Amino acid sequence: MAGLGSDAQLFEDNFRVHKLSDKKYDRVDRIYATSEDKSIEITLDINNELFPCKEGDELNMLIATSLHYDGTKDDERGWRDVAKMGANEGSLADQYDYVCYGKIYKFEDGEDGQTIKAYISFGGLLMSLVGPYKKLTPLRVEYVYLLVRRR
Repeated sequence: MAGLGSDAQLFEDNFRVHKLSDKKYDRVDRIYATSEDKSIEITLDINNELFPCKEGDELNMLIATSLHYDGTKDDERGWRDVAKMGANEGSLADQYDYVCYGKIYKFEDGEDGQTIKAYISFGGLLMSLVGPYKKLTPLRVEYVYLLVRRR
């Protein structure tokens, strides 16, 4: 992402949705997607009223610690305040269709010893990423933003 502090951008990749789970909740879909190079699998609960998805959708996903282009932390402001910054101060949220804030809370080693699984909670909407250590190494237990847009 041009202009974003490298420390703030933890992970970015493009995914293709290959499955949606059976509906358990009115406004939530669980999507299953695979990265373009097929090395990372994600499962993501997403609010389907705000960001409807279907099989075959191509998405760009970014996990970052800040919405500021320079990577500075949000300090005492909530994420909604950051997203509403003045026109002179735009944020990463302006470039994405779906933004949520949550916490990376757990990691598990893969059965093959070469992969890792990261778990993130966005206020009850869950996400997991499974992929090689090399690609997921920047992730650690901390609060993050998930930004999603269609490709």
